[in-house]
Amino acid sequence: MSDMLDLKKFEKKMIIRTIEESDIDDIIALQRVCFPGMDPWKREHLESHLEHFPEGQFCAELEGEIIGSCSSLLVNFDEYDDRHTWDDITDNGYITNHNPNGLNLYGIEVMVHPEYRRMKIGHRLYEARKELARILNVKSIIIGGRIPNYHKHAQEMSPREYVEQVIHHKIYDPVLSFQWLNGFIPMRVNPNYLPDDKASNQYATLMEWNNVDYQPNPRMYYKTALPVRICVVQYMMKQISSFEEFATQVEYYTDVASDAGSDFAVFPEIFTTQLMSFLNERSPSRAVQRIAEFTEQYINLFTELAVKYNVNIIGGSHFVEEDEKIFNIAYLFRRDGTIEKQYKIHITPNERKWWGISRGDEVKVFDTDCGKIAIQICYDIEFPELARIATEKGAKIIFTPFCTEDRQGYLRVRYCAQARAVENQVYTVIAGTVGNLPETENMDIQYAQSAIFAPSDFEFARDGIVGECNANIEMVIIGDVDLEILRRQRQSGTVRQLKDRRKDLYSILYKK
Repeated sequence: MSDMLDLKKFEKKMIIRTIEESDIDDIIALQRVCFPGMDPWKREHLESHLEHFPEGQFCAELEGEIIGSCSSLLVNFDEYDDRHTWDDITDNGYITNHNPNGLNLYGIEVMVHPEYRRMKIGHRLYEARKELARILNVKSIIIGGRIPNYHKHAQEMSPREYVEQVIHHKIYDPVLSFQWLNGFIPMRVNPNYLPDDKASNQYATLMEWNNVDYQPNPRMYYKTALPVRICVVQYMMKQISSFEEFATQVEYYTDVASDAGSDFAVFPEIFTTQLMSFLNERSPSRAVQRIAEFTEQYINLFTELAVKYNVNIIGGSHFVEEDEKIFNIAYLFRRDGTIEKQYKIHITPNERKWWGISRGDEVKVFDTDCGKIAIQICYDIEFPELARIATEKGAKIIFTPFCTEDRQGYLRVRYCAQARAVENQVYTVIAGTVGNLPETENMDIQYAQSAIFAPSDFEFARDGIVGECNANIEMVIIGDVDLEILRRQRQSGTVRQLKDRRKDLYSILYKK
């Protein structure tokens, strides 16, 4: 009697699983094979997918080799323009717009190695998506599908006619025919969907598969929100006798912000010049050098307060000496104990004349646990290019610590901050000093009315003002801004300044 066959040696192990970080290089290589001539994923794209929605990223593995993959994110589809592009729906491929509470699973790519395209790999990946949709209880799966054979027929028929011919099996399209057979129904044809998809003449079919097992949440009648609470400190400049007295005042306001559940506490520009009131230094240039000697104490104080009170602090700004130069620097003290800094880029004639302040040369945008933010110190908000650069880098809130001595100077800051909010569809926050330091040269009087501004549209606060202090008194304002409303308005607001820019006519060149 012959030995029994070892069936193990005949097995070819095929699995569909979620993607892991160790798969990234293989998936990038696979994409180059699947879509020659199109820009492949960058590593940071796939890392961002795994960071924001790991359960929505699948791959097909045969005998240890990745031969197919698909990527997706969750959105509330009705919040996007019907004529959206691939960049719109994916946030340029990073899916940072993934909404964990979204009602639609949006598929952004499926690919199968050409040597394995008759093995139902694509079908298996689609089935994995459908099962995920059932598990997550979403309404539907939506895809923007390529029509790669359209270029062969573009001279004789429109994209709509081509789609109809494919649906009626008169023309074969490797993507559209496959999606139709997998239960996806055409919704519309979107132009300019994927710029480098020349085979489809940049068109895509928007298609939907409805989850018949979907169970609506009877309480979910509202739109989603992503609120961020901001406490703005309108700080009183008055005579003090020590750094400890300054620290006591700062801690008091940080405590106020924390008690209100604030995500950010915002202090004014160069409010540490209050320390000059006990230094007895008459020379302004020498006084700023004396202030710079407190830099380590200042940083230690705010770092400890941010952690102790669990609030991110925009620490106003402070004069710092570096390489024998004095800079005006605004610090971000995160509540996890990490620190960032933004140098003032534009220096006023007064700062040059009295203090010899040097200028910074970089527009920074900082990640926080409440999204990306920028800091533009006083005069910098009066230069629209800086806010546009920050917005293009992803900033949703621009904080402007300021210090002005008269109403005219204050209004320049205020009007420009409000203009930046409208132009860039961002929130802007201004925090200024009030009071006086009669014994301190060049810091004798102050004028401020600190505020939080929003773009001007129906979903935002009336007049675009979330909140504002009374002029020239020591107080705080606390207001909520909603980053989800900001995202929706950028997509479908009454006006859409970011989407409607004429990039064919003009652009901003950031030399850094």
